[in-house]
Amino acid sequence: MNGSLDFSVILHGQYGQMIVDGVALTLKLAVGSWLLAMILAMVLVVIRLTPLKPLQWLVAAYVSWHRNVPTLIQLMIWYFAVPTLLPESAQIWLNDYNAEFLFSMVALGLCQAAYFSEDIRSGLRATPDGQREAARALGMGYVKSMRLIILPQGIRNALPALINHTVLLFKNTSLAMVIGVADLTYVTREIENYTFRTFEAYLVSTLCYLFFSLLLMAAGALLAQRFHRVYAR
Repeated sequence: MNGSLDFSVILHGQYGQMIVDGVALTLKLAVGSWLLAMILAMVLVVIRLTPLKPLQWLVAAYVSWHRNVPTLIQLMIWYFAVPTLLPESAQIWLNDYNAEFLFSMVALGLCQAAYFSEDIRSGLRATPDGQREAARALGMGYVKSMRLIILPQGIRNALPALINHTVLLFKNTSLAMVIGVADLTYVTREIENYTFRTFEAYLVSTLCYLFFSLLLMAAGALLAQRFHRVYAR
């Protein structure tokens, strides 16, 4: 085998299909983890805003755990340790329905929820107190003022951090390969092992990750501009 580059082997036939399937699974994992993270982050923020100190401490402990324990360790705990606590019937069901994918989505979603919740909480704290007073002056209750006035502004304030952490979540999906999820990183390694086209395989993988990361950043920038136009009126 000579040293010339040849992408035809990587991009056509079964290997090209493997890359397409890997990209599709990576996107599914990223979207599923993001939805789980955002829903849980909203719940954590609401709990953190309550006056009940024990609940605030529980959320603070949750955030501290997930922000300080490596994501790879969390993936391994969910895949190797958690199933041992489940009944055998549950383990069989999980194995029948792609346990690797499910556990990686849960682990990544729970981990990222800690970051999202802190981003949103910081955005809410950055909202001027005058906005709350104006909402009360208009006769709005707590829930209505949060839904129509405070939360949208808090999301706008938190948007840059949320975008950065969304890109981080997308990139962290590559860690799922260690538990056997056939994502883009996993199939790239498989293709490299079969073809010995190391540079070509990893370059294609790198460009795919770069493309979708830049796409997320561009979408975030457009969303930020939209928020600023709406609230600048």
